[in-house]
Amino acid sequence: MADRAGQVAVIFVSQRNGVDAAGYAEAAAAMEARAAAQPGYRGIDSARGPDEFGITVSWWADEAAALAWRADAEHAAIREAGRACWYDQYEVAVAEVVRNYEWVRP
Repeated sequence: MADRAGQVAVIFVSQRNGVDAAGYAEAAAAMEARAAAQPGYRGIDSARGPDEFGITVSWWADEAAALAWRADAEHAAIREAGRACWYDQYEVAVAEVVRNYEWVRP
């Protein structure tokens, strides 16, 4: 695990509706690749359950990098597609990491 202190975490909590799973998967992969090419990108962690409830955290060097990603035109277009087709609801929270730690089974 990276030292995340000082990074900005964009926490995306969503409920997918199961519509157009292939289109969603294609868009998600494209956005992950596009985000990874953005200045200040530090990584992504994501999980989705069989009930289509998911949590994705994208990690950014600072608030400016996170805001630049939000303003990206292709990202904005995919957000609109998500609202129109793939999501029943979502919530976004943005937080600065004060500290982090990890534990690994020996």
